[in-house]
Amino acid sequence: MLSPFPIFQSSPSRQDIYPRTGGYQSNMAGPVPVASSLSDIYTIDALGTQAKRWNSLLTRFQTIYGQPAEFVARSPGRVNIIGEHIDYSLYPVLPMAITADSLLAVSTNVASSNAKEGHYKIKIANVQDAKFPTHEFDIPYDAVDIDATVHEWTNYFKSGLRGALELLRKKHGADFKPKSMQILMDGTVPAGGGLSSSAAFVSSSALAVMVANGEKTVDKTELTELAIVSERAVGVNSGGMDQSASVFSERGSALFVSFTPSLKARAVSFPKTNPELTFLIAQSFVTADKFVTGPIHYNLRVVECSLAAAYLNAVLNPPGTPLPSDASPLSVSLHGFHETFFALQEHSAGATSSKSTESQLEELVALTEKTLDKKDGYTREEIAAVLNISVDELDKQFTSRFPVRAEKFKLRQRALHVFSEALRVLKFMSLLEQQPANTDDTSEYNAQLGGLLNQTQDSCRDVYECSCNEIDELCASARRAGSYGSRLTGAGWGGCSVHLVPADKVKAVKEAWEREYYSKLDLTDEQKEAAVVVSKPGSGSAVYLVEDRGPVVVDDRIGDGLRMAGR
Repeated sequence: MLSPFPIFQSSPSRQDIYPRTGGYQSNMAGPVPVASSLSDIYTIDALGTQAKRWNSLLTRFQTIYGQPAEFVARSPGRVNIIGEHIDYSLYPVLPMAITADSLLAVSTNVASSNAKEGHYKIKIANVQDAKFPTHEFDIPYDAVDIDATVHEWTNYFKSGLRGALELLRKKHGADFKPKSMQILMDGTVPAGGGLSSSAAFVSSSALAVMVANGEKTVDKTELTELAIVSERAVGVNSGGMDQSASVFSERGSALFVSFTPSLKARAVSFPKTNPELTFLIAQSFVTADKFVTGPIHYNLRVVECSLAAAYLNAVLNPPGTPLPSDASPLSVSLHGFHETFFALQEHSAGATSSKSTESQLEELVALTEKTLDKKDGYTREEIAAVLNISVDELDKQFTSRFPVRAEKFKLRQRALHVFSEALRVLKFMSLLEQQPANTDDTSEYNAQLGGLLNQTQDSCRDVYECSCNEIDELCASARRAGSYGSRLTGAGWGGCSVHLVPADKVKAVKEAWEREYYSKLDLTDEQKEAAVVVSKPGSGSAVYLVEDRGPVVVDDRIGDGLRMAGR
């Protein structure tokens, strides 16, 4: 297991908690960076391992395709600190990028004669070729066909390809013809581990397509927005947190991401604490594949949240009040209901000042408990009657876009989790704004931060029902050993857990996991090494140009002395 990292230091301003309108903070806007060395991408402790990996990737590319790669597109995975399952309801979240990432080495030096007339050719291989077989596609210029019913690894590349080409056609016209590409992929984000391997792959794929087709600069906002929509092509009702963290993250900082009135991201730091705080990320080794289990888990939760928004709107707002069409997967969201409800309330009362967001969320929690009183869920017929539509119309609007399987929909529980979790995010951010009262001993402050993470886990387990016994066991074990706060991270139903641990308790927590959990599993040496995923807050998407066809530059500030031998 790797050593833990201390949490990033310093305090955010109040504006980090309530994002401004009108776009991204200036230091996070602009183009995806072009790295001149790996030190532009990774922290110093990761450079040696990553240089060997990158050189192996480029050597393997040359072996497979008989020519060097032109560039590498990179996007990382992420861990979500707080704000679970609320991004697709358009509430803010607080993730950070990790070191694990998706790399695509690319060349466009493909003879046009190799493709069918009216088509371009995509050759895509994976360094783990025994698990992810090589494919070759002749794709027509006017369409990218994706069969979302087939669980095929290249579908994630195709979804990024489709989204990137739509943007390129908007820029260059409908007659734009994409280039053929040779690709070798290397991904270190564990699939189904809750660290967003799919978003990393889709984001890096879209970035690779943009660069391969001549885009000298790729706008971060455009890349994020197309990646969010693109991932839905593989049958997952994606929110937006994963792609935002993958593209926008900055080394050393977490990312406060908000989705309304437009997509925005802001770097956030933690205040200095004593004892020093550490995030540990622990694998459960329970695979949680959103594609496979989406109809009864992830996609179903997305549908239930949108149904809850429509139901609350029909009951609590004046008859005929429409919900705003927004950027959520089904175009109506709990956040849209939230804004509509209080806008009408203030207009009716002639209010000159609005309630705080915290007060609004507290009121919505109380209203949900009172309004949605059927704890065992609502049938399609019951929901359709309240919405004054037929069951067929309800299915067409809410359950036909992505496959779901349910006889009843737990609207009460899903809305309660979303509103209460959105409130916890604001409380967490408010704590980060505050300097601890006693800087000599911040144990009480640390416990307040951890307590919010524990509340999130309780809600994910009992209300949103997206945890599992293995994650619950890891969290309970860590808390007994000294963790301030422990919870699942990612989609849930397995995957990873994140833990806020004082530095002097890290060893005890790891030992407890080994004794109480990992020793009972039949793990390979590789799995044991990866059981605790530790990564300093990492940087987001980047492009590396393989200009000299030689080994990658580890640190251009020091020069060729740090180039890795190998090709």
